[in-house]
Amino acid sequence: MPNDANNQRCLSNDTKAPKNLSSDRFNRKSERKVSNIGRLMSHTMSHSVSVRQKAKKKALTLAIAAILLSPATYSVASAATSADTSTNTNSGVPQGPLAQSDFGGVGLMQTPTARMNPYGEMSINYADSDIYRRTAFSIQLFPWLETTARYTDIRNRLYSSDPNFSGDQTLKDKGFDAKLLLNYEGKYMPQFAVGLQDVGGTGIFAGEYIVANKRFSAGSAGGFDVSLGMGWGYLGRRDNISNPFCDIADRMCERGTQTTGRGGKFEVDKWFRGPAAVFGGVQYYVPMPEAWGGLSLMAEYDPNDYQQDRAGVPIEVDSPWNFGANYALNDNISFKVGYQRGNTVTFGFTLNYNFNSAHQLKLEPAKRQAQANQVAPATLNEVDYDRLANDLLVEAGWRVARRSTPGRDNVAVIADDIDQSSGIAPGLTLSKERRATVTLEATQTRFRDTAEAVDRAARILADALPEHITEYQIKEFNGNLGIKQHNINAEAYKTAYRGERFHTNEQNAIHTTSVNPKTAITANNNEFKNDFTWSIQPDLDQSFGGAEDFYIYQLSLKATGKYTLTNAWDVSGKLGINIADSYDKFNFLIDSQDTPLPRVRTRIREYAVNQNVWLDNLQVNYTKQLGNNLFASAYGGYLERMFGGVGGEVLYRPLHSDFAYGLDLNYVKQRDPYQDLGFDDYSVLTGHASLYYNADKLMNGAFGNSTVIARVGRFLAKDEGIQLEYQHEFDSGVIAGAFAAFTNVSDEDYGEGSFTKGFYLSIPFDLFFVRNTKTRGTIGWMPILRDGGQMLHRSRPLYNNVK
Repeated sequence: MPNDANNQRCLSNDTKAPKNLSSDRFNRKSERKVSNIGRLMSHTMSHSVSVRQKAKKKALTLAIAAILLSPATYSVASAATSADTSTNTNSGVPQGPLAQSDFGGVGLMQTPTARMNPYGEMSINYADSDIYRRTAFSIQLFPWLETTARYTDIRNRLYSSDPNFSGDQTLKDKGFDAKLLLNYEGKYMPQFAVGLQDVGGTGIFAGEYIVANKRFSAGSAGGFDVSLGMGWGYLGRRDNISNPFCDIADRMCERGTQTTGRGGKFEVDKWFRGPAAVFGGVQYYVPMPEAWGGLSLMAEYDPNDYQQDRAGVPIEVDSPWNFGANYALNDNISFKVGYQRGNTVTFGFTLNYNFNSAHQLKLEPAKRQAQANQVAPATLNEVDYDRLANDLLVEAGWRVARRSTPGRDNVAVIADDIDQSSGIAPGLTLSKERRATVTLEATQTRFRDTAEAVDRAARILADALPEHITEYQIKEFNGNLGIKQHNINAEAYKTAYRGERFHTNEQNAIHTTSVNPKTAITANNNEFKNDFTWSIQPDLDQSFGGAEDFYIYQLSLKATGKYTLTNAWDVSGKLGINIADSYDKFNFLIDSQDTPLPRVRTRIREYAVNQNVWLDNLQVNYTKQLGNNLFASAYGGYLERMFGGVGGEVLYRPLHSDFAYGLDLNYVKQRDPYQDLGFDDYSVLTGHASLYYNADKLMNGAFGNSTVIARVGRFLAKDEGIQLEYQHEFDSGVIAGAFAAFTNVSDEDYGEGSFTKGFYLSIPFDLFFVRNTKTRGTIGWMPILRDGGQMLHRSRPLYNNVK
């Protein structure tokens, strides 16, 4: 029978004590009876309170969800149409410095906000909250996308329990964040963003969120920026609100608690699942003179209760409220202090630099201006060709093809139907309409901005050539590879250049086509022959987050040289000289027979420790343009520090197409780290088919100045798969890039990190010099060095030479 029936029966039968029962036994039964009634009442009251709590939680969830999910009608594309978030906010509300959260990225302390930095802003943020020390690197990659890479030093946990493996190094957890802008703030509408925290790492701090921000003015007293959000995962552990997605599917109510020990996994099946929490905060901008910098005071409600943190020790929480202050000394340096969890003083700082607006004042010759008294030569015979070639080099960076004879042969002049009686120089031909074209075949040596270089050259030609010339052609070459042909309508250009007609622009007179190698005068000869060039540059190889030491590096000097034999053939090399390194700490020394993959990269310690001076590269190169937009190369020798062999590449790059296609094939052997010129036994046939996609037009230009590269083929460890690479170029010329390789190597065989990935910045040197230069330097970051998904480091891929 049910328990309630039993209780009822006991209550009725035991109302009076039978005469044959002792008083003590009766008292014990009475106590049990009262206890049963108490438990029943307590259960009823607890259930009633739980129902009320759930009802309140549900009502709060609906209210918060109504606010946060309201921008569903907004699109990322609309948010991407503006390049500057400042144009989409309430201009009448005071705006101060945007603080970085402890995790990196724009936020308060433990919580993110919907705010975005200016496009191109790079931030390096350090935050110390006693148990955790975080270092984060953030880039505002687009006006609508913020990306962050972060390392968290968990001070009370060791990297591993084996001191022979990682010594006393504390655990360094890496993570990657992304925040997507949904819409800009309007007069009444808040600004909304959605974000992912700690994706692709171990997931210790993984979470997702939706957040809104609205500014309010206090007049001369300053202004407030209020944020309100809902978080899941690490940002939802306080569990103070119902997950609205539970109403959509029951599976959204549960979230796995296990983390991926090896890292490198995107656990999509956990996103926006499990307990949720509301968070929010306010940032008050203190009014002060601009010369004093900027100060803001912050308060936030923390959505994490810290009861599930894997910190190695319990984390005490005396309050869910955090308080702090952020002081921006200037646009580049900020400092932050805080009081978090009701018991912990925190501090940090941020370094900012804008990649998009970065520039350097130049001491270049001024761009020519038209002179009213300028007198052009009457005929081509009167042109000073040596001076013209020198002006093109000094003022515009164009090195004209060197011909076998001096003088006017520095410039090739082409047309049809020669008329010697016209007084035109030999080598010029005139059409019946007396139209003539002057063609230059040249290499650009200094200017990264091709439009700037062509405009400078056109001004020089307009001043130096006769008035009857109707077209200038500049065929741009790199070696013997024709990159582009710039066709300039001389009459239209001179009209705009000299200001003879209002509302005209020089650029409208210029259009670009492909170079036809069959019509090129110098492509197959030796006119671009430049016997020997050399340079010396510093070089930094580095790796972060390894078990042996957090940061492993080698700083060296690289001396590079190139001897040009003909337009098609050259010999190039690079010599490395070690300055300082820490590769002696790299402990990946197990025998190759004990590894599931050939040791194609993890032998780096043997190369770094045993070679203070080394031959990085020495190879013979052959290049040829096979047709319009079709290029080929072959090479052989010591191709990189760890491999040598032979290879070849073919590239088809239609000039005005968004796509280019490449194929490379290489047979290489591993170099012996103990013999400068020797080889080991390991060899491999490696190569890839490559697709290059210019993403400028994608989503109405939301991905402007971006290139996506997919390479499918066989890697150095004989694993097969695909490497994906993404590049974005800012207006300053700085390129931010990332790559990842996915092959048929299992996570277990690959090891920590699960797959090869990395990030890099390619920085033009002319940001640091007063003269223009096309030289670049690259700073790379590969979280963990392993052998899977590794490609041959080819020194001169065709796409980089002709793009």
